[in-house]
Amino acid sequence: MTSSLFHPAVSTWFDTAFKAATPAQAQAWPAIKEGTHTLIAAPTGSGKTLAAFLSAIDDLVLEGLQHGLADECYVLYVSPLKALSNDIQKNLQEPLQGIADNLLEQQLPAVDIRAAVRTGDTPQSERTKMRKTPPHILVTTPESLFILLTSDSGREMLKTVRTVIIDEIHAMAANKRGTHLSLSLERLQALSPNAITKIGLSATQEPIEEVARFLIGNRDEHCNIIDSGHVRKRDLAIEIPGSPLEAVMSGEVWQELYERLEKLIEEHNTTLIFVNTRRLAERAARFLAERIGEEHVTAHHGSLAREHRLNAEQRLKRGELKALVATASLELGIDIGDIDLVCQLGSPKSISAFLQRAGRAGHQVDAIPKARLFPLTRDDLLECTAILDAVRRDELDQLQVPSGHLDVLSQQIIAEVACQDWPEDELYDHIRKAYPFRELKRDNFNDVITMLAEGFSTRRGRKSRFVHYDAVNKQVKARKGAKLTAVTNGGAIPDQFDYDVVMEPEGHFVGTLNEDFAFESLPGDIFQLGNTSYRILRVEQGKVRVQDAQG
Repeated sequence: MTSSLFHPAVSTWFDTAFKAATPAQAQAWPAIKEGTHTLIAAPTGSGKTLAAFLSAIDDLVLEGLQHGLADECYVLYVSPLKALSNDIQKNLQEPLQGIADNLLEQQLPAVDIRAAVRTGDTPQSERTKMRKTPPHILVTTPESLFILLTSDSGREMLKTVRTVIIDEIHAMAANKRGTHLSLSLERLQALSPNAITKIGLSATQEPIEEVARFLIGNRDEHCNIIDSGHVRKRDLAIEIPGSPLEAVMSGEVWQELYERLEKLIEEHNTTLIFVNTRRLAERAARFLAERIGEEHVTAHHGSLAREHRLNAEQRLKRGELKALVATASLELGIDIGDIDLVCQLGSPKSISAFLQRAGRAGHQVDAIPKARLFPLTRDDLLECTAILDAVRRDELDQLQVPSGHLDVLSQQIIAEVACQDWPEDELYDHIRKAYPFRELKRDNFNDVITMLAEGFSTRRGRKSRFVHYDAVNKQVKARKGAKLTAVTNGGAIPDQFDYDVVMEPEGHFVGTLNEDFAFESLPGDIFQLGNTSYRILRVEQGKVRVQDAQG
């Protein structure tokens, strides 16, 4: 099949690397090749990401052979997780290198396709290199995309984008982060002279038509929906302790749970344990380390420094870890090697979240995911039973895209007018093209513009006046400092703030702490982060200074 759709160098690489295309790939490639928007919904491990990327790479190969690739960005890949972004960039190298070798064997000119990652973890040297020589494929996150769209160099790089791939779209469509991304995508379309083709990738979503509308926005355009179904053979079960579950987990039941986890870990090569809080991740990792050894288990969550997270992912992939305790930071399709078993401590709270996490085991095509649910309370037991029953009846959560959040709208208006002046009516019409803002009332829009133009009053005058509204010419313009404010405050406003944990005297960043924990902490307190104990020296504004507690 690939020989009829792709260049011989591309199809040869695929046929050599894989036995055959998966159903999702076989259906998606003809649709993507038509140049229309496409949404691919398929179980975890069905090759969705490769389905999108291989088609984009083939277009670049053809463009390179016919006209030569310009130093500009053609493909934008947006991932909800920084770790997933790093993983994608690394996994791109294999097909790119294989296709380059095939071009050489077929005595065809070389096509140098560059891929790069731009996230908050990207070193400054890489960012500078990106500005001088834009990558043909740019891998980023929603927050970094917002910053790029608000900077002069970023806008120059992104204005040539032709294809946007949005991975794990279901993880963003139903929340404020997705609302923020939808406006960023509309800003990207306004910036680009090209009609951008959007490709959405998701494992579990229902109703699928709603997600397709979120993908293409509030416009009358067709979207190909490739739904190969979420139904898949799985090995799922609930683990019940011998002691009765209560409203609160007792110490006796915790000991039984850790004993059972220890046994399961010993029976499998690699085990991924999901928990719902960072605190429980650290606690479970510590107790398991006492049983199976510190060198065989560690924690992974968003509060840890990038170096620790990457080290944990690579150790698991190399088979050095027997178990990894993680929050949702490893829920999505990051390549962490072969996982034999997934354990979920506590209720995952939704059907799709459980299916996503269970799919991390047996992530390969034709493999059977194996997962075990560990309810921690009686309420958890009811929820876990209901979720397992729903999975067996092939049911999914009903996804709802929220109506536009005005705080997100305010952020994006400041960022956009900081880059160029906008006629008021055109700005309103453009915002309503984003699906979450399709029903935005003109009065609400006018109120937001008024708030951003007038700010609020204090004893020392008016504050937070970010835009200037020209009522005569109906124009919205930026005030001095608006761009800096937008860039330094990008992304959906979180429910809670995180404090940076800084090791003294070296000044190294080791992770973050929740603001509630930081507020309640005192100098001398000891806490655990990533299997290491730290003693708090002092709590400052936005930072917690610590030293190694040597234990």
